[in-house]
Amino acid sequence: MEDQYKNRSRDEAIEKLEYYIHKNKLKPYDKLPSERDFCEMWGFNRTTLRFAIQRLIIEGKLYQKKGSGTYVAEPKIVRNLQNLRSLSEEVINNDKTLTSEVLDFRVIESNKETTKSLHLPLGKKVYVMSRLRFIDEEPFTIETSFMNYDRFSNLNSHDFSKESLYAVLKESYGVEVVKGEETIGITYATDYEAQLLNIEPGRALFYVTGVVYDGANEPVEYFKSIVRADKMKFSSVLI
Repeated sequence: MEDQYKNRSRDEAIEKLEYYIHKNKLKPYDKLPSERDFCEMWGFNRTTLRFAIQRLIIEGKLYQKKGSGTYVAEPKIVRNLQNLRSLSEEVINNDKTLTSEVLDFRVIESNKETTKSLHLPLGKKVYVMSRLRFIDEEPFTIETSFMNYDRFSNLNSHDFSKESLYAVLKESYGVEVVKGEETIGITYATDYEAQLLNIEPGRALFYVTGVVYDGANEPVEYFKSIVRADKMKFSSVLI
């Protein structure tokens, strides 16, 4: 009975925080009242209120600044798993600005993983490109793409800090991505990843891997991405 009451109080605190934001028409980056003010306003203890705040932080609805307080977060980018739009199109659709920094772009020999995903002989040349992507100047994902070197000759002559990969494939090589498959899991930020993404090491991240195909059902790109869970959510329609 005590646990049921505790859970009900926590759920109520979450609902009240969300309603407060809605009722007062708070916008992203607006500051919330202090924990003490909320506790006095609603009669919750600090433990219950802090649980509610942390839950909304995990959901990406709030964020905190050390020594400053709690603020309303920007809405997450919603990625529809049934839609094959590029990240550039997805971000533009959400009225945001996408920029990129190329971390690495080189040619390697295919291993078992890329051989299987790209349908190539073992040891064949493969492009590997890693990019740090920003939404409105804030880092949110590290993407690594693997592509057939022979099929896309001189791909590394393009500046993918400014150009869209899928747009280049279509315009320069006549290859259009028409379908894909991907798997979503959870990973935890290494020190290097945390530094790039401006988060603390060990933070939970989405880990997305997959392959996209052209109209002839030939693999075009094998990709791996780690994505800040506080910046993006995935949606799907069940049929």
